[in-house]
Amino acid sequence: MYLALLVIFLQCSELYAQEGVFTFNRVEIKVQPSVEVKNGDPMSVVCHADVSKKTDFQLKINFTIIKDGKLVFMTLSDKGEAQYEISTARSSHTGEYECTVEASRKTKSSNRVHVWVTGMTKPILTVEKKEVLEGEVVKLQCELPEEVPPLYFVFRKIKMNSTPQEKSVYEPYRNFSVATFSVEEGDNILQFDCFGRRSVKFKYENSEHSNKTQVTVREPFIKPTLKVQPSGNITEGDRIQLECSTVVAHMRDIEIILQKNKTILNSVQDKQLLKYSAVATLEDSGEYLCKVEQGRASKTTKLNVLVTELFPPPVLSASMNKLDENKELGLSCSINGFQNANFSILRKVSNGAIWLINSRNLTMKVNVNNTGSYICKAEVKGIVKTSKSVMINVYAPVSKPTLSVANGLAEVVLGKPLRLICRLVMGTPPITFRFYKGNEVKEMVTNDTYAMFLDENIKQNDKRGYSCDARNNHSSGVKTSNILNITVIVPIRNASLGTIPYGEVEDGSETAFLCSVKEGSWPIHFRIFRKTDHEVLVYEKNEYADRILWRKEKMKSQDTGTYYCMASNRANVDVRSHPITISVILASWQKGVIAAFVLIPIAGAVVLTLWWFLCKKKKAKGPSMEMSGSALATNSTSEKLTRQHNDGDYYSGSGYIEDNENHMKSTDETKVAAGSGPQLK
Repeated sequence: MYLALLVIFLQCSELYAQEGVFTFNRVEIKVQPSVEVKNGDPMSVVCHADVSKKTDFQLKINFTIIKDGKLVFMTLSDKGEAQYEISTARSSHTGEYECTVEASRKTKSSNRVHVWVTGMTKPILTVEKKEVLEGEVVKLQCELPEEVPPLYFVFRKIKMNSTPQEKSVYEPYRNFSVATFSVEEGDNILQFDCFGRRSVKFKYENSEHSNKTQVTVREPFIKPTLKVQPSGNITEGDRIQLECSTVVAHMRDIEIILQKNKTILNSVQDKQLLKYSAVATLEDSGEYLCKVEQGRASKTTKLNVLVTELFPPPVLSASMNKLDENKELGLSCSINGFQNANFSILRKVSNGAIWLINSRNLTMKVNVNNTGSYICKAEVKGIVKTSKSVMINVYAPVSKPTLSVANGLAEVVLGKPLRLICRLVMGTPPITFRFYKGNEVKEMVTNDTYAMFLDENIKQNDKRGYSCDARNNHSSGVKTSNILNITVIVPIRNASLGTIPYGEVEDGSETAFLCSVKEGSWPIHFRIFRKTDHEVLVYEKNEYADRILWRKEKMKSQDTGTYYCMASNRANVDVRSHPITISVILASWQKGVIAAFVLIPIAGAVVLTLWWFLCKKKKAKGPSMEMSGSALATNSTSEKLTRQHNDGDYYSGSGYIEDNENHMKSTDETKVAAGSGPQLK
């Protein structure tokens, strides 16, 4: 029974599945009345699903509407569409909308559609205080209640007959913002408003302006009054007095400042009046400014003051501006068209001036220490004026110059520059130096006590001497140095080394080494080196010649090696020759001695061998023949050795060999004699 029920259930499920087959053909999204909606109007977003079914059955579809990636609407419906109703569209509803449908694990989405809600709500502006003092600030708040951040807020300060002052504030997370404006001097009745701004698809959209709010400004004090006494013409020497005053509502923290050219002359605090007095000078002419400050508030008043000149500045004149030492100098101070003044003459120094005389005239004999700037001063009615400075130059004559080489040596290496210095012990600068090569002027230099000259055109056979002269503004004229002669050092060129004999040298023999150079100034320092596993200096000499000859009397085996020579002079450049190899070999007599020691043992060994051979042969023929042969052999050998010693040929190789041949012949004769023994009997 249970088995039958299970079969029936399965068949029913299969039949239902076949009847519930469907597919989403397409999904559409629409905005009514249009994709561009005015702020405050109603709008609806409609999602429609086009579905195909195998049979007519009820299909539950889940509709989801997404704006800018966020879920805004979701419903479940058995109809083919769903509708998202917005009764009052706001700018926050602007964005990209998309619809997605889902049923029985099947999903399909529509295309995206952009909705733009034009216009923004009117902002609300509130003011913290509607009555303020000059110097205070006005705090404002602008709000867009139904808008969604990010938003821009623009605040405006509106004054009569002037362009509104704006402040823009960006609010990424709030739909309101706060700004402050300072109340400045001259602000009486102010109006403020604001508006909002948002960015839509890289475009800005502004809201309408808020209501205008009026703020009344009160003065904390009145504009200051600036007066000068005397009010008429002011002449140098008169005493002038400046007064600056104001009326203050509250005396606390009030300050009055008097200044000229940004320099503060006087100031008072918690008072309504400031006074300043001084003896008038030409420098007091100009614009004065009185400024009253209290907190952030400030007001200013300007006044021009003109001071008439009492007398012009004095003029200092000199009998001459440039003069020799021990000459007389006259200085005179005067005022054009004015005689009644107190005069003084001074000399300027680094930290002021040194008083010389209270008179309009000064006469003195000068020296170089009197060089400097001089001024004079004139005083009338307490007004002191100073003349322009006059420069006086006192010159000491130049001494005879000294010309020398910069490195101290009166020589130069060919190809190198020559640096000369012309010096003076005495002479007032500026000094003009001239350098000569022979009679030709090569360079002119103006300096203090010395000058330098660089000659880069040095030739080997250049015999012209150098000199210099010097002069300044002293009347004594030009002084000339002595002539300086320069030695030109020619560097060493092409060193070479040779020997006699060359290559192989017998032990104990003499060898001559010749080291020479092709070119170079004398003296020349010659050095000869032997190089084996290390370098050894074997000979050196300074020579006033272009070569040296060194004779080494007895060469030894340890003298074998590679030789080279090195030459240098005052040019300090070492020139090295090509190396040569010398081998020390045995002398002839040494070879003879070695041959004798080798050949004598060999000859003795040959004799003993023959003797042994003959003895053995004789023993084989019989005792009598052996004895006879031995006697003959012995006599022959003794006789031959005796003759050999007496002839004196022991040390001669050829004689030795010849003697051996004779000895061999004697042996053969002995053998013959032994063989014919019976016949001899």
